[in-house]
Amino acid sequence: MRSVIGIFPESTEGTGMNNKLKVYRAIQGLTQEEAAEKLGVSRQTVIAIENDRYLPSLGLAFKIARLFGVSVEDIFIYKEDAYEGT
Repeated sequence: MRSVIGIFPESTEGTGMNNKLKVYRAIQGLTQEEAAEKLGVSRQTVIAIENDRYLPSLGLAFKIARLFGVSVEDIFIYKEDAYEGT
């Protein structure tokens, strides 16, 4: 069974989710390592989120949004059309 809130590392393929973490990180001039340190996660976790291979927990999603001073919806984009017909 797939984790809905991203407790376990998993692919975001088929979830209808994309993110702009890399964009906001670049705007702030942060490296992946610096972002990871500020978020309390590994650099590999940041890489996986940026590459849409990992769906972060709700708590981590809010932490990411706070780091960049934006809403969760500004960073994580839900594509409703991914669920049409299911």
